[in-house]
Amino acid sequence: MAALRAAVPVLALLALCPGPAAAAAPLVIWHGMGDSCCNPVSMGYIKKLVEKKIPGIYVLSLRIGSSMLQDVENSFFMNVNAQVREVCRQLATDPQLQGGYNAMGFSQGGQFLRAVAQRCPVPPMLNLISIGGQHQGVYGFPRCPGESSHLCDWIRKTLDLGAYTQAVQEHLVQAEYWHDPLKEEDYKKNSIFLADINQERGINETYKKNLMALKKFVMVKFLNDTMVDPPISEWFGFYKSGQAKETIPLQETSLYKEDRLGLQQMDKAGKLVFLGVQGDHLHFSQEWFDSSILPFLQ
Repeated sequence: MAALRAAVPVLALLALCPGPAAAAAPLVIWHGMGDSCCNPVSMGYIKKLVEKKIPGIYVLSLRIGSSMLQDVENSFFMNVNAQVREVCRQLATDPQLQGGYNAMGFSQGGQFLRAVAQRCPVPPMLNLISIGGQHQGVYGFPRCPGESSHLCDWIRKTLDLGAYTQAVQEHLVQAEYWHDPLKEEDYKKNSIFLADINQERGINETYKKNLMALKKFVMVKFLNDTMVDPPISEWFGFYKSGQAKETIPLQETSLYKEDRLGLQQMDKAGKLVFLGVQGDHLHFSQEWFDSSILPFLQ
């Protein structure tokens, strides 16, 4: 009895002393069009920034291909479904991710990581942060990033001529999330990537279940975006069907009303987060990133 009485103060003291803080979940990053995993002024910078702000975190910046150059090329020309399969393989074989991870996609990397969430639930994605991702696709490229402008001129012409032909769909990444509101039936029938992950041809209950397993789905829209057409696609909205002038928010789309992806249920449960940031496409300050994005990673 005396030994028990002596142990009580010790136990009380231990209860007052917190143990070591739980390590932050690993982070997986997927870059956008014309970028690479390790560009020191883009993904390389983001990786170092997160590692500095969250000491000890494991950050994987995805590379598709055997080199940075191939990674850039694949962002234009490698079938998106094949890219997603490769990423799922990388994640499944990375021992540091097996307990779950957060994902952060930039521009087209946003919708590509959503495909990973829907198709590959192991290891589990915890939170998905889409920074400028085009979840309802695009209907134009008003301008293009950096030195890729000449390539984007060619892409525009190709998309205008035949975005939904098999050859273009199979070999041009941007065609795979090209969404023509004037040709909705062609889009639904022939889009080999976006129409599939957006449940345009039927309901894949596994896709829905896997996406709804996310804790948070964060969508960042650039309020002065001159690259994405229409910018509201970054918040899962799009043009009203049959024309290309009036846009509607996610909540007015058939995708939401029919709850084909579970987004309506996620919205009501507080799992969808819509963030707006002043600036053009992928232009944001470190201060904004620290205050708005880092809390989802800690």
